[in-house]
Amino acid sequence: MSILETVTSITWQQLVMYAVGLFLIHIAIKKQYEPALLLPMGFGAILVNLPGSNALTQTLPGVGEVTGIVSWLYDVGIASSEAMPLLLFIGIGAMIDFGPLLAKPSLFLFGAAAQVGIVAALFIARALGFPLADAASIGIIGAADGPTALLVSQVLNSNYIGAIAVAAYSYMALVPLIQPFAIKLITTKKERCISMPYDGKAVSKRKRILFPIFTTMFVGLVAPASASLVGFLMFGNLIRECGVLNSLSETAQTTLTNIITLLLGITIACRMQAADFVRPDTLFIMAIGLFAFVFDTFGGVLLAKFFNLFLKQKINPMVGAAGISAFPMSSRVVQKLAQEECPGNIIIMHAAGANVAGQIASAIAGGLLIQIVSGML
Repeated sequence: MSILETVTSITWQQLVMYAVGLFLIHIAIKKQYEPALLLPMGFGAILVNLPGSNALTQTLPGVGEVTGIVSWLYDVGIASSEAMPLLLFIGIGAMIDFGPLLAKPSLFLFGAAAQVGIVAALFIARALGFPLADAASIGIIGAADGPTALLVSQVLNSNYIGAIAVAAYSYMALVPLIQPFAIKLITTKKERCISMPYDGKAVSKRKRILFPIFTTMFVGLVAPASASLVGFLMFGNLIRECGVLNSLSETAQTTLTNIITLLLGITIACRMQAADFVRPDTLFIMAIGLFAFVFDTFGGVLLAKFFNLFLKQKINPMVGAAGISAFPMSSRVVQKLAQEECPGNIIIMHAAGANVAGQIASAIAGGLLIQIVSGML
C-alpha cells in the first residue's frame, strides 16, 4: 500500500483518536496533569490508530500474522493476569504513610463515605441501559483510583476498558479543578475556615508494621476478592515500614512505579482503537465519571457536616472531601483551599489521614464490586 493510499484510508474516527491523543499529551506536558500516565496513553492512542499499525498485529515472513507489541503487553500484563495494575499497588503502598490515619482512626469513615460515587455512578449507568458488568466497571471510576478501575473493568470483561481508563486517569489528573468547585458548592466560607489542631499521638513502629499485616488478613477474610488489591498495597507499605528493606522500598517507590506506570499507560491504548472508542457510549462514560468524582466529594463533605451537628470541636468539611482515593493530590488540594480561605489554617494531617483511608477503601470497594457482580452474572 502506497503512502497516498494509507493516508486516504484514515477514517474520521481515527482522526478523532489522533485529536484525543494530542489532547492527552498536551495536558500532560503543558498542564503537568499526571504526565507519567497521560503522555503514554496519548501517544499510544495515536500509535494504535495508524492504518495497519504493527503495534497491534504484524505479519512476519515465513511466520504469518503475529501479535504486535502493544497487544502482547496488554494480553500478558492486563488481560491474562492483571499483573500491571497489581504491581503498581506495591509502589503506591510503599509511598503511603499511614501514620496520620493510625493516629486518628476515625478518619477511616471519610475514606468510606467518599466512595459513594461508585454506587451512584453504577445506578446511573444501569439507568442508561448499560449491562450490569459494564455499569459496575463504569461505577468504579468513582473509586478515584486508576489501577483499581482498570482491574475491575478487566476482571468483569467490560466492553469499555479504554474509555473507563481515560475517564479515571483524566479526572484524577483534574482533581485540582474538580474538587474545589464541588466543595464550594455545598460549603460556606465559615465552614472552610474551621481550624483543626492536630493532636494525633506519635504512632509506634510496631503499630506501623502490624497495620498492613492485620489489614490484609482482615480484608482477605471478609472480602476475598479484595485480597490481591489490598494485599499488594499493604505489602508495599510493609516494605516501607519494616526498616530493613530501605533499598527495596526506594525501588518500589521509584523504579518499579515508573516502569509499570510507563508500560501501563501505553498498554491501555490497546483498548483505545477508534472503532471501539469513538461512539456515543464513550461520552456517557465520561459524563458519568465526572459525576462520580463530584459525588465522591459530596459524600465526604456531607458526612463531616453531619458529624458537626453533634460535635463541639467542629470538623472542617473539606477533610471529608480528601477521603477520595486520589492520593496525595486530594489532600494537597484541600490544604491549598484551606490556606486560600484562611491563611495559616493547617489541616494537611487530617486531610492526609482521610486521603490514605480512601486509598484503602477504594481497593476494598473494587474487590467487593467484583465479588458481588460476578456472583450475579
